[in-house]
Amino acid sequence: MTGPADFRTLTPEAVIDAVESLGLQADGRVLALNSYENRVLRVGLEDSAPVVAKFYRPARWSDAQIREEHAFVRELHDEGLSVVPPLAFAGETLHAHSTLRFALFPLQGGHAPEMDRPEVRLALGETLGRLHAVGARTPFRHREALAIDTLGWASLDTLLDGSWIEPALHDSFEDVGSALLEAVEERFAESEGAVQRRLHGDLHPGNVLWRDDRPHLVDFDDARTGPAVQDLWMLLDAEPRRRETQLTDLMVGYERFCEFDRGELALVEALRALRIVHFHAWIARRWEDPAFPLAFPQFADRTHWERVLAEWREQLSVLREA
Repeated sequence: MTGPADFRTLTPEAVIDAVESLGLQADGRVLALNSYENRVLRVGLEDSAPVVAKFYRPARWSDAQIREEHAFVRELHDEGLSVVPPLAFAGETLHAHSTLRFALFPLQGGHAPEMDRPEVRLALGETLGRLHAVGARTPFRHREALAIDTLGWASLDTLLDGSWIEPALHDSFEDVGSALLEAVEERFAESEGAVQRRLHGDLHPGNVLWRDDRPHLVDFDDARTGPAVQDLWMLLDAEPRRRETQLTDLMVGYERFCEFDRGELALVEALRALRIVHFHAWIARRWEDPAFPLAFPQFADRTHWERVLAEWREQLSVLREA
């Protein structure tokens, strides 16, 4: 767990000092952008376009892991994909200021993709196919793989060992959570032959910006190794018929550039289960960061955990019936 002081020294003045340490001249305008895991800010510059400064949460990724993410994004960019690689200064993309590490990025505009439009789904499928074709070339050496132990069982332990869940609900959470992750393990065992490749890792619609009739992918902070379907399922609607239509169009574009193993679709509900367990543990681990109680005030309420338990039970039912 990281403590509340991790970003306490990151005042607007400190942000400007960090940017100017790279030889740039800030104009004094600093605007915080939406981000909880890291601190991401738009910084105005004299006589040039603003940049985005990303300050990494201490102790989450190693320098080697961050640099490997940067190299992957640069590789994708050099292949013609619309991604945003970090700016290099003296050949380096990862920098340090005081106790924090940071990188600067060009500012990328756009709006959320309209997933109900077939042409949007087709273009997004093409982009993902190209991304995964590049991602399959070589493995990550330092980035984590998508793993049930870290995203699932360790997350469940975080919640059970903490003070969030009331004693009256504790046994139910342990039983349902264990059954849910065991079902996830069974589903992954059935798909053991899925090709592992470098992924975006967290490709929900909020990390896709649509502009100039094409998708632009941002925020590779969760880049990891895993099955291709991890970069697909969060883009799909929960309603089965809409999801089937969306997937059909995505696949038309995707398979122009990369083969897709339809057997991976059996992992969708297992991946959803991992995400909903990990999400709550992520908040618990970050609770000492003042931004989290403000963003998730319901986290300390008993009714919230009753809803979470119901969600886990429902997802377990879905996994068992699928």
